[in-house]
Amino acid sequence: MLVALPAPVRPSTVAATFRAAARVLAANGLYQGDYVPDARDREMCVPHFLRPMSIVAALKCAVTGDHRRDSLLADEAIAVLAMRLGEPPVWGDIFSLEAHVDDWGDVEGRTTECAVAVLYAAADASEQVAA
Repeated sequence: MLVALPAPVRPSTVAATFRAAARVLAANGLYQGDYVPDARDREMCVPHFLRPMSIVAALKCAVTGDHRRDSLLADEAIAVLAMRLGEPPVWGDIFSLEAHVDDWGDVEGRTTECAVAVLYAAADASEQVAA
């Protein structure tokens, strides 16, 4: 007898997205330089969602289950986070916002713990604004 597993619960708010992405990074690790290591699967056979990933990839993965799929909620979370990270980005399009977040995450010496802490702080701040 086959038993269907329940679908994973996906976040429905920006704050929940930040927390879910923080859990993804805490479990998998922060990756710098691209969304995930070996993005084209030339050397690895580990599923992408189990690999270390960038902050942007973690936000997308938290919402859709796949770091390559876009969603309005993930884009909103990326935009909110981009505005919290130091100087605001020069441009407001999603590609510039993603680049701004990735540039922050790619700073030499940036740790997984630091990225996770920033995501949890962003979640707390988002809830305070929404209240």
